[in-house]
Parts: sequence; C-alpha cells; structure tokens
Amino acid sequence: MPRRARTHTPLTRPLPASHSRAEMKADGRWIVRTMPGADAAKTYRCPACEAEIRPGTAHVVAWLDEGAGSEPAVAARRHWHTACWERRP
Repeated sequence: MPRRARTHTPLTRPLPASHSRAEMKADGRWIVRTMPGADAAKTYRCPACEAEIRPGTAHVVAWLDEGAGSEPAVAARRHWHTACWERRP
C-alpha cells in the first residue's frame, strides 16, 4: 500500500478573526481573542507575570493591530492570563 504524503504544519497558525475583538491599550490598538480552556492544549508563558499558562487553562491571546493577518502580527501574538491582560494599562 502506498504511503500517504505528510502535510507541512506551519510554526505559527493564524487565529480566526471571527472570535476576536479590538481593545485600546496605552501602547495602541490590540486584537484580543479569548481562548477557552478546552482549546488550550499547550503551555505558554504570560508576558506580564512570567508564570506559565498550563494546558486546559482559559486565557487571552493578543497581538498589536498592525495588519492582524500578516505573518509578523501572527508571530508577535502572546498568550496572557486573563487577569494579567485586564490589569494592563
């Protein structure tokens, strides 16, 4: 039986904009998406408190609104604890 070709998985995958919202912070306009715990499968490090966001933990994904679908914007997105994001000026 012939082998099936493997598909290439990109290092960063775009997040759908349909569940995103824009928020203004002191440093500009951010695109923010709530990540339900059921969809959080990896460990991330919150840029505010430097603590881990463990798999299964609901949190927020945010990136500056500078061409939100562009590769640099996708690569610059960060995962935040919801409380850390809400405290951010």
